[in-house]
Amino acid sequence: MISRIDQDHSRFREIVRGKVRQNLRKYMSRGDIIAPQGKGTVKIPMPQITIPRFTFGEKGGGGVGQGEGEPGDPVDGKEGQQSGKGKAGQGEGDKGLDVEVSLEELAEILGEELGLPRIEPRGVDSLETRKDRYVGLRSTGPESLRSFKATYKRALRRQIAMGTYDPARPVIVPIREDRRYRSWRTDPRPHSNAVIIYMMDVSGSMGDEQKEIVRIESFWIDTWLRSQYKGIESRYIIHDATARLVEREVFFRTRESGGTMISSAYRLCNELIDNEYNPELWNIYAFHFSDGDNWSVDDTSNCISLLRAELFPKVNQFGYGQVESPYGSGQFIKDLRAAFGKEEVLVTSEIKGRDEIMDSIRDFLRRGR
Repeated sequence: MISRIDQDHSRFREIVRGKVRQNLRKYMSRGDIIAPQGKGTVKIPMPQITIPRFTFGEKGGGGVGQGEGEPGDPVDGKEGQQSGKGKAGQGEGDKGLDVEVSLEELAEILGEELGLPRIEPRGVDSLETRKDRYVGLRSTGPESLRSFKATYKRALRRQIAMGTYDPARPVIVPIREDRRYRSWRTDPRPHSNAVIIYMMDVSGSMGDEQKEIVRIESFWIDTWLRSQYKGIESRYIIHDATARLVEREVFFRTRESGGTMISSAYRLCNELIDNEYNPELWNIYAFHFSDGDNWSVDDTSNCISLLRAELFPKVNQFGYGQVESPYGSGQFIKDLRAAFGKEEVLVTSEIKGRDEIMDSIRDFLRRGR
């Protein structure tokens, strides 16, 4: 039977879930919930949730509408008393509440709100790991697995039954039939492996606001893909005129300047896949974020050749997100669309500001690849 407190807790969680869905676009645009708090959870700031209830007034305060009075008189009759400091304001007070939500539940909310399909891994997506578990005892086996306790108990039981056990001289001598060995069972554990490779332009035209948009988008992409795969890795590449593989913290905090050569990132991404992620065993997702400004037409041609010949055949999906910048030309997304048309592996998205992050994530994830 469900207790009253469990019912109240379930109702509270449903209210929280509804609030998160209702304000999901705001949370995405502000980046309020992208810092993990503890293992597998985030804290979400939301308005105070209260349950309506009656409260009693002070004793002797009089009935409703009784007594004489003039407009503007204090209701409680305590004229001249004031509480608080500072000037009066028109805004509502800050009644913030931090609610902890698991990343798994957050992914469910994201999927429901954006109408995302479950991902169908391609190719040989299910890898089988094997784990040995000790499940019992048997009379044969290697000496390294002999159970001293089980062997001793069986020898003791045998000697007592035969009348050879002497309490004054409690010597237990196991024979071959007394020996017991731990037995094991090998359990196959299927799981799908996936890797997400993030690439970001960190040249002089990509400012802090553009990088923050990339940070928010990558968190939500990570959250959804991790809900679809048991084994998943994330790798990070930054580039200006050259590309390098970095850790997550460096990816989001790097301040660079200089020109842009996008092909350097695609070339490094391809080398990473060839060296560490066999496409027959891994589901591979690549996402590149830039302001669309490339070094030259020749380098754009190199990018198109790399995508067509090397990357597209190896990845489940390649996403290109173009973040609007006052310094970037925005030309690269036009070149990609002109070169590849309706190529299924490629997904492009224009992100003009934080308010369009939610729509961009829907663009990237709605195909279920």
